[in-house]
Amino acid sequence: MLNYVWIGLVLIGVLAAAGSDIYDASSNRYRNGEQFELQYDSTNASAGRVSLTREYFNKFYGVAIESPDTLNFPATLTGNSLKITTDDNSPELWRTVAKTDDNSNQIIAKVEARRGSELTILLPTTSLVKTKAVLDAVISYSELAVKIALGLIGVMAFWLGIMKLAEDSGMIKIIARVMKPVMVRVFPDVPPDHPAIGAMIMNIAANMLGLNNAATPLGLKAMDELDKLNPNKGTATNAMVTFLAINTAGLTLIPATAIAIRAAVGSKDPTIILLTSFFGAGLATIAGILAAKLLQRLKVYRISEPPGESEGGASK
Repeated sequence: MLNYVWIGLVLIGVLAAAGSDIYDASSNRYRNGEQFELQYDSTNASAGRVSLTREYFNKFYGVAIESPDTLNFPATLTGNSLKITTDDNSPELWRTVAKTDDNSNQIIAKVEARRGSELTILLPTTSLVKTKAVLDAVISYSELAVKIALGLIGVMAFWLGIMKLAEDSGMIKIIARVMKPVMVRVFPDVPPDHPAIGAMIMNIAANMLGLNNAATPLGLKAMDELDKLNPNKGTATNAMVTFLAINTAGLTLIPATAIAIRAAVGSKDPTIILLTSFFGAGLATIAGILAAKLLQRLKVYRISEPPGESEGGASK
């Protein structure tokens, strides 16, 4: 589903950019094919500067830049080719022309006529500015995603191997036994010997050890078992809400994915987040449980149960 969302966002971005480019083309915002006049002063045989007034620039492009009164740019004149160098202080229009031409800070214009220090030039044709920018960004971030994903393989493989050993050695079952007394108090509506307790414990333990692939089916199993205690199908019980809050908080002993990402982008100490991550997720888990317990006491969040239909003491 998420893939379709991303595809939709990319298509919306491309269509919006294309619409903006069509409008720019219809109004000839970049004055393609129109001659432009400026002054050229050479400091040596091959290099110099071009200058023009702010008033002329505003009139030519139909804009209103406020300063400076005279615009100056480093330039190189070679035959009928004039290279104008822009910078961050240059008008946005010319910076856009430079990037669109060859993705640099130089505008390569054609000299149509020269009368002493006066030059008449044709700037390069500029079109599809925003569409190209969107497509370039899509390609650039796609390449970055592939690089990060490849960098994750080694670290993820290592941690998943460690977690698999923990699973096969019975460590998860040990954690489950330790957590059972706590679970009984957090989920008083669920009978201690009900299969939902075991499924929830296994899910939380798997999440804490970073076994996301193993935790997902356990979580679905836990919800299915909790639903068997639900007298009002389709409405979440207190136990379901509390379990979801714990999962959302994401209490993890070893955040393998975060460590892998930090390693992939060149972190000097990718595991330094272990304590802070556990502390933050622990506080989030406590806050989630407290919120669920407090809100379930409010009448507005309760659904009255018909007499005799409550099963196993479950309530909304």
